[in-house]
Amino acid sequence: MKKLHFLAVITVLTLFVQCTSRPADTTEPSAAVIDTTALKAAYEATVNEKQVHLYILRNASGVEAAITNYGGRVVALVVPDKNGVMTDITLGYDSLNHYRNRSETYFGALIGRYGNRIAKAKFSLNGKTYQLSANNGVNSLHGGPMGFHNQVWDAVQKDGHTLELSYTSKDGEEGYPGNLTVKVIYTLTDANELKIDYEATTDQPTVVNLTNHAYFNLNGQGDTTITDHMLTINASKYSAVDSTLIPAGDPVTVEGTPFDFRTAKQIGKEINADHVQIKNGLGYDHNFVLDKKQANGLEKAASVYSTVTGILMDVYTTEPAIQFYSGNFLDGKLIGKKQKAYGHRSAFCLETQHYPDAPNQLSFPSTTLEPGKKYQTTTIYQFGVQK
Repeated sequence: MKKLHFLAVITVLTLFVQCTSRPADTTEPSAAVIDTTALKAAYEATVNEKQVHLYILRNASGVEAAITNYGGRVVALVVPDKNGVMTDITLGYDSLNHYRNRSETYFGALIGRYGNRIAKAKFSLNGKTYQLSANNGVNSLHGGPMGFHNQVWDAVQKDGHTLELSYTSKDGEEGYPGNLTVKVIYTLTDANELKIDYEATTDQPTVVNLTNHAYFNLNGQGDTTITDHMLTINASKYSAVDSTLIPAGDPVTVEGTPFDFRTAKQIGKEINADHVQIKNGLGYDHNFVLDKKQANGLEKAASVYSTVTGILMDVYTTEPAIQFYSGNFLDGKLIGKKQKAYGHRSAFCLETQHYPDAPNQLSFPSTTLEPGKKYQTTTIYQFGVQK
């Protein structure tokens, strides 16, 4: 059996916490960009006998992140543009009820146990076949309908910069084997980084692939398009997919295709190209295999730049791949924060990950986690401006 080797060079993590604490108000209200009083009130609730809260992280530059322990979702992320105007660049909702009562788009959510798709909602491990929930046609997507995005996480905010979330996924939850103990730490640094550290252990062999599903628009959430953004992805290969978006074998070259983002290119330049993979994804919805210098190194994976606001986002990760999704299924029917309609391709996702369907495709890097081993990965979204 292949075993999974994950990066051990991670920021030292604090001890696992069993309880959920109320968020501390550690900042001056007059300095706040987010209306913390109103927004926090809209997220106070009890779900499945557990308390839900909204937590505000803020750094010395005034960058803010609002995160709820319902699904570990990034509700808002506010950064300065080239003129110093503070701009919310992530899609989301003004209240908890909107996440619970609308069709699932995974806005800002922690994804697990397995991010992306598993073919035919099943896999075999150690000679046993495990049947998962089929919630994306015949496939399983993002851990199933009651994946980590729909769970209430235990949460502790010790200061204004760090939020620790923890959750135990029970043996058999959504069909996955083993009791999986998970911890995710969000840190907002004074270098304008949103840093996400993931950690997990299991008592039985299982598969794990954790990520975050933030939707970004660097023009500002609710802006009409992201096709004008300039994107670079440090990847020479990508996963071609079948009509159900399952990888169709080993990764293929990006050379001479619309998937070549090795130098900065406008997202919309070839998004409607007459190419079978563009047609399969209705745009971009593909796994890019990163050109890594060290297999588990924390390295730059992608950069995105808005020519409108000057906001620049660099993505660093220890993961081997990244999913680029161009918001193809947004259709204007979802009304988000500040009553903004989220239209077609009005946001993009860059989800750091292991390969989709790796449990069924043994030539892919393994996602098996064994008892006694620790899953550890780190992803950083760093923000700046380019004038």
